[in-house]
Amino acid sequence: MPLEEFTAGLALVDHHVHGAFAETLTRQEFEEALNEGSPGPVPPGTTQLDSQVGFAVRARCAPLLDLPAHASADAYWARRAELGDLAVAARLLPAAGVDHWLVDTEHQGERLLSPAELARTGGGAAHRIVRLEALAETLAAAGTSAASYADDYRDLLRAACRDAVGVKTIAAYRTGLDLDWSRPRDADVREAARRWLAAAGPAPRLADPVLVRFGVHCAVGLGLPLQIHTGLGDRDLDLRRADPLLLLGLLRRPDVMAVPVMLLHCYPYHRGAGWLAQAFENVYCDVGLAVNQVGARAPAVVAESLELAPFAKLLYSSDAFGPPELHFLGAALWRRAAAAAARAWVAAGDWSEPDARRVIAMVGRENALRAYRL
Repeated sequence: MPLEEFTAGLALVDHHVHGAFAETLTRQEFEEALNEGSPGPVPPGTTQLDSQVGFAVRARCAPLLDLPAHASADAYWARRAELGDLAVAARLLPAAGVDHWLVDTEHQGERLLSPAELARTGGGAAHRIVRLEALAETLAAAGTSAASYADDYRDLLRAACRDAVGVKTIAAYRTGLDLDWSRPRDADVREAARRWLAAAGPAPRLADPVLVRFGVHCAVGLGLPLQIHTGLGDRDLDLRRADPLLLLGLLRRPDVMAVPVMLLHCYPYHRGAGWLAQAFENVYCDVGLAVNQVGARAPAVVAESLELAPFAKLLYSSDAFGPPELHFLGAALWRRAAAAAARAWVAAGDWSEPDARRVIAMVGRENALRAYRL
């Protein structure tokens, strides 16, 4: 079977994804949801689709909506509005070819298809990922006390993880990754909880470094894979403090070395993440989110992710959120990029074609099945 045909037919495991929108969008909402870093007005005569991800939508999603490839932004939006958001999802989600979706439900989950709905629409099975900071915010909203915070958090985490396959921290957004990653003392947790709860208000947002660290260490004790947001994100992020190399203090801890650590996104620090995956036997990485955002440059980014990281330590993810275009594009662009990189190395005599197929299957599927025990 030709390499490209093999890659196109591989059922993927999307190990980090969110739901697709379950609501009707305006054109502005749709376009802004495609742009990870800088939503908002654009210069007159232009569109948010004037970007690599926007061109990829017009090139690869348009034919699935009965439009020619590269249909104009106006034509694409008109056809999308004519079909309706759920009909668009029903076309695009199955076309991703994913048979396991590992879903983080905690960001604007009320606007999105639930994991069960995502699987029902897109095919395959859905699995839950528990976001650690969201649990703390649930406790604060419920009126937990500083004295009971630590025990209440552990109890809630255990309960939330009964049907989950992994946990996730967004410390990169809330505190940055440049933390003292030692385990906090109980007295420090109580004092941090007292300060945070007193100021939390009706919409609590956990950004206390002691409590963020506490959540991560509690999760490590459960032994589930730990997803850590690194690298690329929206403008709430300080990208300088999202470099995965800042996690060395955490990764060198013996208890952390006993659980799989999944470095999400990583770009533009994906080469450093590859070194971490090489240096620590429990560390995995991906270039999810970046593949969509760089569009036509995805082959270069995927090839760079294959430079240092052992092939058994790389994973596929889309990090799609909202428009189902992103769920489909993540898969379509990754397949194209992986096949292109591998084909070039086969043609140069550096890889054999059987090895190329084996590596693509590992990254697209098999590594995640093993690491998450699916």
